[in-house]
Amino acid sequence: MKTIGLIGGVTWESTKEYYRVINEEVKRRLGGWHAGRIILYSFNFADIIALQHAGKLDELRNLLTDTAVKLAQAGANCLVICANTMHRFVEPVEQASGLPVIHIADATAEAIKAQNLKTVALLGTRPTMEEDFIKSRYTARHGLKLLIPDDKSRPVINDIIYNELAQGIFNDSSHDKFIEIINGLISKGAEGVILGCTEIPLIIEQSDVSVPVFDTAELHAKAAVDWALR
Repeated sequence: MKTIGLIGGVTWESTKEYYRVINEEVKRRLGGWHAGRIILYSFNFADIIALQHAGKLDELRNLLTDTAVKLAQAGANCLVICANTMHRFVEPVEQASGLPVIHIADATAEAIKAQNLKTVALLGTRPTMEEDFIKSRYTARHGLKLLIPDDKSRPVINDIIYNELAQGIFNDSSHDKFIEIINGLISKGAEGVILGCTEIPLIIEQSDVSVPVFDTAELHAKAAVDWALR
């Protein structure tokens, strides 16, 4: 079994799900007392937010690459960035560490294609929904068509993620707003929904939605297990 390096704390609420899923999945596959070989570096999310709000992406990139190097030096064989938005730094993280990064979009896209779906909705932070670092991975590499929430809905989703879910706050009104936005995208042709922020599965479940839901955190964690046991 190879050792998985987790870059976590973005946020800790979702990082604990990575830790849980990896260990449960290894035990399910190998049985007995088996669990994942994991090295976890967990950020203080307040530091991440401060850099994001200040637009200091270079400093944020350096923070991730320095952490990746530390995990490589500690003995990690691969890296998992436990957040969709931080995948904007996949390439510099790989280059700095010399380790493969298990990409969250690849893990999710494979699950989508396994169900023969072509058009899927993507929810996440504003960078994830508006920039190309995640979207192009789904479209160019995997041939999927993405539907994105409209201009009014994207700030609402972003605010709920950062001001509620990232702080462990779960409001019924926010849950209902997510469902309203998702149903609107389904009416426009979405055959499935990517929960493209690792905090969204904390408030939205498959039972809430009439089409397949893809929990990026769970799929990502299981892809890391696939790699570690391969």
